[in-house]
Amino acid sequence: MKVTVFGIGYVGLVQAAVMADFGHEVMCVDVDQAKVDNLKKGIIPIFEPGLTPLVETNYKEGRLHFTTDAKQGVEFGELQFIAVGTPPDEDGSADLKYVLAVARTIAQYQNGYKVVIDKSTVPVGTADKVDAAIAEVLKERDVDYDYSVVSNPEFLKEGAAVSDCMSPDRIVIGTDDEQARQLIRELYAPFTRNHDRMIFMDVKSAELTKYAANCMLATKISFMNEMSNLAERLGADIEKVRQGIGSDARIGYHFIYPGCGYGGSCFPKDVQALVRTADSIGYESTLLKAVETVNYGQKEVLFKRLNDFYKADLAGKTVAIWGLSFKPNTDDMREASSRVLMESLWQAGAKVRAFDPEAMEEVQRIYGTRDDLELVGTKDAALKGADCLVICTEWKVFRAANFDDIKEQLTDPVIFDGRNLYDPEQVKRYGLAYYAMGRGDSISS
Repeated sequence: MKVTVFGIGYVGLVQAAVMADFGHEVMCVDVDQAKVDNLKKGIIPIFEPGLTPLVETNYKEGRLHFTTDAKQGVEFGELQFIAVGTPPDEDGSADLKYVLAVARTIAQYQNGYKVVIDKSTVPVGTADKVDAAIAEVLKERDVDYDYSVVSNPEFLKEGAAVSDCMSPDRIVIGTDDEQARQLIRELYAPFTRNHDRMIFMDVKSAELTKYAANCMLATKISFMNEMSNLAERLGADIEKVRQGIGSDARIGYHFIYPGCGYGGSCFPKDVQALVRTADSIGYESTLLKAVETVNYGQKEVLFKRLNDFYKADLAGKTVAIWGLSFKPNTDDMREASSRVLMESLWQAGAKVRAFDPEAMEEVQRIYGTRDDLELVGTKDAALKGADCLVICTEWKVFRAANFDDIKEQLTDPVIFDGRNLYDPEQVKRYGLAYYAMGRGDSISS
């Protein structure tokens, strides 16, 4: 099938590359000429495991195309994906200006029947707005082409997006149109050979499903962080509690790891957007507001611990930080806990020496060159001359640590672990103070 994808950011590029890999012919449209030129050269704008070879192979084999020509893109595919960003507006609601701009562009160049597929994460009611935008432009053109607007939310995890897209748990489709339903079935047939993963529903239910899924996962994380804070004050060990509750099949082990707060492009934005949606219809979403509040507070925990340890005298201290991205296997630093920590340290007069396997260029892009920020090439280099170590991201490379070396390199033998990577008793045996999340009383040498 011939498919057009508007927006070659995180979602659009992964979806396009995987569809091409399954044999469809896909044209990607973006307004950024430099991005399009780089993609043709095999330069991928994001880090995502497995994505680069997928893009390179399918581009070379002629199934994946890149252009800035919107007219060419609209005329190319019967299926038109909208996968542009929906950044939070000033009040936290999703900004739909890019989505609606693409809808109008599709209508401007429409030359026959089109299925317009909302892939972006959008609030309930967006399909109606897309429909209205298309209808308005077609009326201005004085043409009467038929079209269908479909909701097809993505459920990709950063760091595992390619595998998630290739072998999805479910493919949610919101449509009441039989012609669109058949075309979507044909599009996703290669993805469902083992068993049918497609779930059809009305458009508004599909739009809400995406937000409900992300808000549920964010709720689980904030709940565990709340339990972590309780465990710490009660002298309990949240890791033992996690094992105890995770063994219950009704709860499970996924997304019940305590830490220093969730970040990224989805959870913070989607929780805020659903709260604003609820507000707009006069319903107060008390639970989701609490999820957001807990997460904001959790991102401040690491700095508060450092500030308490150094008795509010962090000026001149050098803090080694392992991990800058909001989670492993990505270079994404949107809403990352490391950013809250670094900005608080700088405000207190401290310096940061940091290492991340993938996010070094991103932190440089965000913060530029600063005297109080040093980016180094290895985790060991981050320790040299530092006063203490803080772990913000649970990259695999940090899991096996040389505690003798850590103690030798740090001025103060102390680790502040925002991801509970180590056994507190083991760390203690090496003569290090260890402050983790919800591990009972603070353990020191």
